[in-house]
Amino acid sequence: MRVRAGKQAVLGMSSSSRSSIGLYSQLLLLLSLTLLCSQLQLTIAKEQYHEFVIQEAAVTRLCRSRRIMTVNGQFPGPAVEVSEGDCLVVKVTNRGNYNVTVHWHGVRQMRTGWSDGPEFVTQCPIRPGESYTYRFTVQAQEGTLWWHAHSSWLRATVHGALIIRPRAGVPYPFNDGKPPAREIPVILGEWWDMNPIDVVRAATATGAAPNTSDALTVNGQPGDLYKCSSKDTTTFPVKSGETNLLRFINAALNTELFVSLAGHTMTVVGVDASYTKPYATSVLMIAPGQTTDVLVTFDQPPGRYYLAARAYASAQGVPFDNTTTTAVFDYGAAAASTGSPAMPTLPAYNDTATATTFTTSLRGLRKAELPSRVDESLFFTVGVGLFNCSGGQNCGGPNNTRFTASINNVSFVLPSTVSILQAHYHGAAGVFTADFPANPPVQFDYTAQNVSRALWQPVPGTKVYKLKYGAVVQIVLQGTNIFAAENHPIHIHGYDFYILAEGFGNFNAATDTAKFNLDDPPMRNTVGVPVNGWAVIRFVADNPGVWLMHCHLDVHITWGLAMAFLVEDGVGVLQSLEAPPPDLPLC
Repeated sequence: MRVRAGKQAVLGMSSSSRSSIGLYSQLLLLLSLTLLCSQLQLTIAKEQYHEFVIQEAAVTRLCRSRRIMTVNGQFPGPAVEVSEGDCLVVKVTNRGNYNVTVHWHGVRQMRTGWSDGPEFVTQCPIRPGESYTYRFTVQAQEGTLWWHAHSSWLRATVHGALIIRPRAGVPYPFNDGKPPAREIPVILGEWWDMNPIDVVRAATATGAAPNTSDALTVNGQPGDLYKCSSKDTTTFPVKSGETNLLRFINAALNTELFVSLAGHTMTVVGVDASYTKPYATSVLMIAPGQTTDVLVTFDQPPGRYYLAARAYASAQGVPFDNTTTTAVFDYGAAAASTGSPAMPTLPAYNDTATATTFTTSLRGLRKAELPSRVDESLFFTVGVGLFNCSGGQNCGGPNNTRFTASINNVSFVLPSTVSILQAHYHGAAGVFTADFPANPPVQFDYTAQNVSRALWQPVPGTKVYKLKYGAVVQIVLQGTNIFAAENHPIHIHGYDFYILAEGFGNFNAATDTAKFNLDDPPMRNTVGVPVNGWAVIRFVADNPGVWLMHCHLDVHITWGLAMAFLVEDGVGVLQSLEAPPPDLPLC
C-alpha cells in the first residue's frame, strides 16, 4: 500500500517536483546497481566469495606420476555453485611457475570486461606470487557454465564447473518443475603424459602440430580402458527410478567428443546455460567449450553402466587421440553383478552425420527475442593455413612450413605489453588497429578440394572490429578447406548468440537464408562450424568492452584463429564499461 500511495503522491506533484523525484530515483537505481555485490541485496541475491590458489600438485595417471597446475590442489578444480543474480568475488593467487588468468566461460560479464580473463585481451596475466580478484554478477543465465585458465595451455588441468541454479522459489523449467534427485557435473577432458605447456612450446618453436593427448578423461580420470587406471575410474552412484540431471562440460583442449550412456536415454534440456526444448537422444556431441545438460531416468535393471566418450575427428588425415574414456553409473547394492559394466555403442570417429543430427535437433525453449533488422552483416572465413619458413629456419610443418590459422585471412597476434581492453580504455596507440575486415579480402570457392596455394598464407595482425552499442550483428561463419577442413567450435566472450542455421558447402545467401530458424533457434556461446560448411549466428551488441572470438580448439587459437570485437559505450553509465579495478595486474 505504501508503494501505491507514494506513486499517487508523485503523480500529484508539479512537473519540476516530479523531475526532481525522477532524478533522485535514477540516482537511487544507480546506487543500488553499484552496490550489486553488497549485503543490501540479501532478499534478491547474495555475494559469494571464493579463493583460488594456483599451485602445483602431484598426480598419477597412466602409470606415471608428475606435477600439474591446479586450483587449490584439486583436479578438476572446485565447482562454483551460484543462483542466478548472485555476485561472485573470486580472489586468484598465483603460487605456480607460470603467468595465469582465469576465464569465466559463458558468463555475460555485463560491463565487467575486466573480469573476463583472456590473457592480453582484457587483462595482463597474474604473475607468480601475485593475485587478482575477479568481481562480476551472474544474471539472466541458468544452467551449466565453467571456468578455466586462459593462458597458454594451462586450462588442461586448471578448470572446473560453474553451476547456476534458478533463484530461490523459481523451479526448473523441465521435469514438470520437480527438482532432479541429483545433479552430477561430468567434466570431459584430455591428459598428456608431458606437461601441456612443454607440449605447446615444443610445437610453437618449430611450427609443427603439437602432440595429441595420451588419454581422454571423465572428471580427471581416464577410466577402465587405460593402463593403471581401473581402480580410480570415476563412479557415479545412482538409485533405481530416480531422475538425475547430468551437467556435461567438454574441457578438452583439442577434441570434440561423442558421449553415450549404456542402456539409457538422455534428454537434453539445456546447452551453454540456455534452456532448450527437451530432446531425447542416445548420443551427444559436445565440442570443447560447450556444455550440455541432460535428464536421465535410471530405469534399467539394476547394474553398472558405462558412460563412454570418444573423439569426433572431422579433419581427414589429421592425427587425433583415438582412445575411449569411461566412467561408471552404479545402481549400488541392488547391482549384484560382478561382471563388466554394460558398454554403449559410440559413433565412428568421423561420423559427421550423427554430429549434425545432434546439433540441428536443438531448439530454444521459448520463442526467440530476435530483432528482424541487421545492422552489421559480417562474413568470416575460419580455417588453418601455413606460413612460409623464415630464412635459415628448420620448420616442422608440411614441406618446411609453419602451421597457422586465421579469420578472414588475419592470423591473430596477442599483444605482449598491455591488454587490448586497457589500450582501448586509456587511448593507448600502437597496441591494436580497428580495421578487421567485415568480409574475406578475396572471395573463392572456400570448400573446394584444391584451394589455390596462393590463399594458404594469412597476414598476422592484432585487429579488432568495432561495433556500436545496440547494433544487431549477424555473422556467417564459413569454414575453409585450406590444408584440412575441420569442425571449428567458435566461442565469443561476453555474449550469447542465436544459431539461426548451419549447412555444408559455401553459404549462399540467395538460397540459405530461407533455412534460418527465426522462431526457436538455440542460444549458445560456442557454435560448431561444420566441416566444409557454415553456420549463421545473430546477437545484439549490448555489452561494451573488448570481446575475444576464437576457435576453442586450443591448437587453433595458438595458431591465430581469433579476432576481437570492440563494442563502444552507449549512452550513460549503465551502457558503459566500468572503470578498471585498482588491483588489475600490471604487465
